[in-house]
Amino acid sequence: MADYLPLPDSELSNTRATRVASLDVFRGLCVFLMMVVDYAGSVFPIISHSPWNGIHLADFVMPFFLFIAGLSLALVYKKVTNRVDATWKALFRAVKLFLLGVLLQGGYLHGVTSLTYGVDIEKIRWMGVLQRISIGYVVAALCEIWLPYRTWREVGFFKGFYWHWCVAFSLSAIYLWLSYALYVPDWQFMVPTSASSLPSSNNSSVYSVKCSVRGDLGPACNSAGMIDRYILGFDHLYMKPVYRNLKECNISAKGQVSESSPPWCHTPFDPEGILSSLTAAATCIIGLQYGHILAHLQDHKGRLNNWSLFSISSVVLGLFLAFIGIPVNKSLYTVSYMLITSASAGITFCAFYLLVDVYGYRRLTSVLEWMGLHSLSIFVLITSNLAVIAIQGFYLTAPQNNIVHWIITRFVHA
Repeated sequence: MADYLPLPDSELSNTRATRVASLDVFRGLCVFLMMVVDYAGSVFPIISHSPWNGIHLADFVMPFFLFIAGLSLALVYKKVTNRVDATWKALFRAVKLFLLGVLLQGGYLHGVTSLTYGVDIEKIRWMGVLQRISIGYVVAALCEIWLPYRTWREVGFFKGFYWHWCVAFSLSAIYLWLSYALYVPDWQFMVPTSASSLPSSNNSSVYSVKCSVRGDLGPACNSAGMIDRYILGFDHLYMKPVYRNLKECNISAKGQVSESSPPWCHTPFDPEGILSSLTAAATCIIGLQYGHILAHLQDHKGRLNNWSLFSISSVVLGLFLAFIGIPVNKSLYTVSYMLITSASAGITFCAFYLLVDVYGYRRLTSVLEWMGLHSLSIFVLITSNLAVIAIQGFYLTAPQNNIVHWIITRFVHA
């Protein structure tokens, strides 16, 4: 499944009357895009994830979900009477979301080609989409609950939430320091001999990757991958990284990597890894600041002006960083990628707010609003393939004569 996640809760305000419809519409758009890129990405590669540097349609979905999760928190915790109680609730919600992510994307469910289930604990994938969101969610929630701030009218937007910005800048600075300062040595990994034609040892094929560098942001020698290999272990990473679609890896139509490809093409890599979770959490904090504008400014014009200024500034800074050499990369969740996608989310939210909450065109977006209200349920159905398996259960004469198998063989593996 693709790397996206729905907001864990739909509790955006204390009363139904004050609910901002554009929040649900925006989240519904995220769910819709998730479905489109998941099921059509293999047919139209231009909308699926970029193999490494660059940005495609699918690469906007994860930061959009992170953005709206942070924005919603500004309304959920607008008035906190008991900080300790609010903290425990936020932590409990994050743990539930993390464990749900492990169940859905840890390898327990085997997809539409296999109706079996179960996972070897020694090979379970610990990180994933919902896990990343849970991390960003709890970081932004703790900022909102505990960090001091002054009212908008007293000191303005940026100074009022000074400590929130300090956390976001600190997370980005730590990310940059670890990305460019850590030394990545040469490394080795093993795959089962049944999956490789290389000389084997102890029933495994050994691959060696030459690095001995600092600051490399390529697929083979980046510090994000090294951190995950040391802390999580090879067997607990994502086994089909998107960089296998690079030309160097010579991947076949059936998803097999050629033995003539560079060794790193065979290694696992987790796009929701530990290091990139720092900048993902910063995206949640950026969304939180958009939420502060929504919570503390009452007039539409003031909200739209501040959101637009914030978005334009972020995208300009992101493009500048890309220009000076920090690539726009979803797998590494680089700072330039974080800024550009957060700004894109802000601009998109402005458009929906203007359409739905200012001009009142809710009928045009009623389907998206419904999807946003039920985003977590839809995510579970799609990620677990329960909906697809249910359709697959109706066949003609033989089990393989079903519409799902026909679509996969006709369009995906054609």
